[in-house]
Amino acid sequence: MKKSEDTDLCEIHQIHPDALEMARLHEVDDDTSLRLAEIFKVLGDRTRIKLLSLLAHREELCVCDIAEALGMGQSAISHQLRVLRNARLVKFRKVGKEAFYSLDDDHVVTLMQQGLDHVLHG
Repeated sequence: MKKSEDTDLCEIHQIHPDALEMARLHEVDDDTSLRLAEIFKVLGDRTRIKLLSLLAHREELCVCDIAEALGMGQSAISHQLRVLRNARLVKFRKVGKEAFYSLDDDHVVTLMQQGLDHVLHG
C-alpha cells in the first residue's frame, strides 16, 4: 500500500522534453529568486501587511497617524517601516520634525491587491 504523501508523485518516470525546455526558458535566476523571496519574507508579517494596507489607501501618512491607526507605539511602527523601506516597499520624506511615509510605487499596490484577491477567492 502506498503512503498518502506519495499520491502526488508520478507513478512512472517520464520526461517531457518540450515542456521541460519551455519551463527552463522562463526559469527565474538565483539572484532574482532570492530578491523575490526576501520581498515575500517581508510581506509575511501581519503588522507590515496592515501598515501597507493603510498606505495603499492614502497618498502618505505620518508615523504618528500610522501608530494611532494600528494601536502601536511609534518606535514599533518605526521598526516595521525601516524593514519595509529596506525592501523598497515604502519611501519617506521629512517635513520639519515629522516623517511621512508612502508606498514606494504602484507595484506594491499590485502585490497587495493580488494577494488579497487570492485570499478572498473561494
